[in-house]
Amino acid sequence: MLPKNPILGLCQQASFMISAAKVDQCPPDEGMEVAFAGRSNAGKSSALNTLTHANLARTSKTPGRTQLLNFFVLDEQRRLVDLPGYGYAKVPIPLKQHWQRHLEAYLGSRESLVGVFLMMDIRHPLTEFDRMMLDWASASQMPLHILLTKADKLAFGAAKNALLNIRRDIHRQWGTDIGIQPFSAPKRQGVEEAQQVLAEWLGLLEEAGQTEQD
Repeated sequence: MLPKNPILGLCQQASFMISAAKVDQCPPDEGMEVAFAGRSNAGKSSALNTLTHANLARTSKTPGRTQLLNFFVLDEQRRLVDLPGYGYAKVPIPLKQHWQRHLEAYLGSRESLVGVFLMMDIRHPLTEFDRMMLDWASASQMPLHILLTKADKLAFGAAKNALLNIRRDIHRQWGTDIGIQPFSAPKRQGVEEAQQVLAEWLGLLEEAGQTEQD
């Protein structure tokens, strides 16, 4: 039988690798990496920490604290990337422009990028940044999986309706290949489902299957 969460073993040894202000400061473009993107204060760093069962990414109640591309190593061939939060009004315009320029450069040039988790606050989905990321993923055929964060902030019925409405709108405009699920870091809601996506993108499901056959 395959391990239920093949990502967990790697997450136990996950560690900070490097921060990069520019693309040319990133680690060598080889192996596989999964990026975590989201508008500032969408719960991106909290989701990353919850999925990895670690305290990798710095969280803050002040939006816009993630100002660099932060890389975390899982093993010699696999990494996670915490991308700069985007769109917080109180961040100075030059800094916004810096983030956008280097975020776009990263997304447009990184050959090792195999998938992107996009965090949306379930109460405030499909912001301008969200739509930009969806357009980019569709145009570049990059696998993208949406975590509707802070699902615990809504009652069960309201969260279910929000999921159905958001899924309908996204599938209508960007296609049905995009995965969408509710997620709550404090309640650990949706963690296993998201971990399965992460394991698949990083080749862990295929690797586990080969091990089982051997």
